[in-house]
Amino acid sequence: MDILLLSLTAFGGPQVHLMMMIERLVRKRRYITEEELLELQALCSVLPGPSSTQTVTAIGLKIGGQPLAYLTLIVWSLPAMILMTMAAIGIHYLERHSISLQFTKFVGPMAVAFLMYGASSIARKVIHNTQGWSFLIISTMLAYLYPSPYMTPVLIVTGGVVASLNFKKHEVMEKGPIRILWRPIIFWISVLIAAAIIGKITNSLPVRLFENFYRNGSLVFGGGQVLIPILYNEFVEFKHYLTEQEFLAGMALTQVVPGPVFSIATFVGSISLQSAGITGQIIGGFVATAGIFLPGTFFIFFAYPFWDQLKKYRGIRASLEGIHAASCGLTIAAAISLFQPMMNNWQPLFTVICTILVLTFSKVPSYVIILAGLVLGLVF
Repeated sequence: MDILLLSLTAFGGPQVHLMMMIERLVRKRRYITEEELLELQALCSVLPGPSSTQTVTAIGLKIGGQPLAYLTLIVWSLPAMILMTMAAIGIHYLERHSISLQFTKFVGPMAVAFLMYGASSIARKVIHNTQGWSFLIISTMLAYLYPSPYMTPVLIVTGGVVASLNFKKHEVMEKGPIRILWRPIIFWISVLIAAAIIGKITNSLPVRLFENFYRNGSLVFGGGQVLIPILYNEFVEFKHYLTEQEFLAGMALTQVVPGPVFSIATFVGSISLQSAGITGQIIGGFVATAGIFLPGTFFIFFAYPFWDQLKKYRGIRASLEGIHAASCGLTIAAAISLFQPMMNNWQPLFTVICTILVLTFSKVPSYVIILAGLVLGLVF
């Protein structure tokens, strides 16, 4: 019930979610200590996947083992999945009946502003030296010039490997024995291979969608702000499953819907199967949600038992700098691609600038900003 209440009231990104978890799960319910929660959040922030979702899943794992962890995952993600699927069905209904989406003209630029602000905020937190800024600039340029879904894993892995070579600047920590349970990683690889093979043989779009989202969920470091450019590159630019306007509407809606920001995947999956009717959209939303959240869960099951020892290795700690820098570069490249068509029109340009100023100099909740944009779109 506590996780359900969080899933219905947790607007905003991982930082807001963390404060709400501290209030309800630590101070009110005392399921774990604040120190334990912060350690779990630190672990989740360095693993691929949605950090808030992984944190609540890890709490379930700590308290009640894997069965409770899976239940926690479902309860946390289900409300957002339902709301984003309904939103995708609603947008398709409007388009099918030739009802203009002009009322969303302000929320698209607002969504781009959120992406820009998120990228800059993350970069300031995770990049602290010339090497990191160099990685960010290079990854931004390459991701912008070559908007392919294959560029994402290349940049992230390359950034991590190159950064790990500078391990000597990190403090040597005393290490203990590491006991690794490989079963979660075997499950993760097995699901990935099986989905890829079945999708190739059957050419089934739902199966291929599951594989696409599962692959992306296995590679995303840094949360929803990093996932958004990955999905944009693959499903809008590369595969053309949805239009840029539809994608921008989905980006904006993630700021209105409570729960994980990764719910953008539900929206994209649902729109991608709009040709199959409402049933197809429900299936698309479900397979996208399952695909995007499962890898992070497997990684938590794998890393949680030996995280305390793993983080003592200098190479692991050093690689995170390159991974985070490359992820920020991907986000900035997507923001540039989305912003470029708006530069020739004063209305979206003005909206982007105003939204960034509001985010920078005020504490207005993101969902209030988006709702205001929808109202402005209806009035003007």
